[in-house]
Amino acid sequence: MRISDVARHAGVSPSTVSYVLSGKRSISEATTRRVRESIDALGYQPHAGARSLASRRSNVIALVIPLREDVHVPVAMRFAVSVVTAARAFDHDVLLLTQGEGPDGLRRVAGSAMVDGVIVMDVEADDARVPVLRSLDLPSVLIGVPEDTEGLTCVDLDFAAAGAACVHHLADLGHTEVAFVGQPPSVYERRTGFAERTVAGFEEAAAERGVVATSHPCSPDTVREVVGTLVGEHPGVTGLIVHNEPSVGPLLEAFAEHGRTVPGLSVVAIGPVPPGVPPLTSVDLPAEEVGARAVGLLMDKIEGPAHPGVTLQVPRLTTRQSTAPRP
Repeated sequence: MRISDVARHAGVSPSTVSYVLSGKRSISEATTRRVRESIDALGYQPHAGARSLASRRSNVIALVIPLREDVHVPVAMRFAVSVVTAARAFDHDVLLLTQGEGPDGLRRVAGSAMVDGVIVMDVEADDARVPVLRSLDLPSVLIGVPEDTEGLTCVDLDFAAAGAACVHHLADLGHTEVAFVGQPPSVYERRTGFAERTVAGFEEAAAERGVVATSHPCSPDTVREVVGTLVGEHPGVTGLIVHNEPSVGPLLEAFAEHGRTVPGLSVVAIGPVPPGVPPLTSVDLPAEEVGARAVGLLMDKIEGPAHPGVTLQVPRLTTRQSTAPRP
């Protein structure tokens, strides 16, 4: 099926069909509708190679997605699926790059003209990829916020506000001693932005409300150690904030072994609650909204002049049966 066949079926010139497909010229709504109906009726598919040569675009964007041992893959995949879904709405496919690609991977992709733009995840406070992104003639968007955002386009959940919202919720219920169980130590060692900002928001809100606060990094193999420390050294803790999706269930089980159960121990989760865990008061991770927003911002940069800036999604805390007034 050729573009001339679509033109003949729609009763227009081949150039009109081309303009409808490319959007390079304004075509009346009635004519556009007729062309689209003919495309659907004939099952016409534009030739990707020819379209790329004509537009000087690949109709592909890259997604740099973390593949580390300390990354919770189900959450990372939620972002990936949202980016792929949003990109298809813009007639773009997605090329996945692993975290191991680093700055050299970005240079390779930019130099090969394989993609029209790139979305970067797992952003660190002092990320080595940021100077490279600034130097490349390649539109980019970060899902995450480094310390220096000059000239960058970033989108993310406002994790500082999320950490603060959890503290305010527990303080409003009368809790005066609260513990924060966070990501694995390696996440903080490499200064991953979302993790640092969550702890900062937690600590600032605790100081504001006069809440005694402690924070504890946690890995799957250190859950019992963390719980033992909290029970033994901080027996007055009545509120718990967990920013570690895979450890939520094991943490609740370990506390139950010490006679501490929900909601006597009020628990708030940041991020999705794993299957099999009781409904918890939580701040949702808006992966779908963030991914779609990142794609939209990237398409804006691909189509026209860049408008750098930071877009932060307001956190939404949903109250459930896992939090109650301080005993």
